[in-house]
Amino acid sequence: MVSSIHETVFFFQKDLRTGKLVNLPSLIAASDRTPFLPDRVAKSIPFSSSKFPEILNHFSLKPQTREAEIMKRTISVCEREAINGEQMFCVTSLESFIDLSIATLGKDIQLLSNQLSKETNNPLFTIARGMQDMGENELICHKERYPRAVFLCHSINKTTVYKVPLLGRDGTKAKALAVCHKDTSAWSPKHKAFQILKVKPGTVPICHFLAKDTLAWVSN
Repeated sequence: MVSSIHETVFFFQKDLRTGKLVNLPSLIAASDRTPFLPDRVAKSIPFSSSKFPEILNHFSLKPQTREAEIMKRTISVCEREAINGEQMFCVTSLESFIDLSIATLGKDIQLLSNQLSKETNNPLFTIARGMQDMGENELICHKERYPRAVFLCHSINKTTVYKVPLLGRDGTKAKALAVCHKDTSAWSPKHKAFQILKVKPGTVPICHFLAKDTLAWVSN
């Protein structure tokens, strides 16, 4: 049954509705429990492409290993240019995670996460009643792969966060986070979303669910 239903990656806003069946393997994946380092320690370890040999030395890793490649990719993602209409930063400690989020959105904010009533191996869910629009003042923080916790946080203009109640095929209940981007005109025409949905940048809102370890700050 699962194999016959495509993974729900990007979708149109009209499909974010009660009764819609979704396939969300990224929601039921194992959590990445890598913790933040204390702020003082995090600040003492470099985090830039130019200091990469020093970083590898700190974590006792050799170049050309899989771990080194993953770390290099995470750092380069954090160093990319923000697109038009996007605010972006990476954080390497809990203190910077909170401080930079407040600096971006203000103090009256709350942190949202995906919630599952129990662990499950079945990624099929139906959208239940009671979806909540959490507004457009948002900051989405993606957990990156690294030997310590690193989050890439970004806010894209005209993006709405939704809290979506889900009911699993096996009875698992979830509260999942989804976002809809209403303005995709600055996105690369080669973006996977346009290939999947067969539309052009800036034409229609594009939505997606957030992966299990992704967090969202929103205004209260």
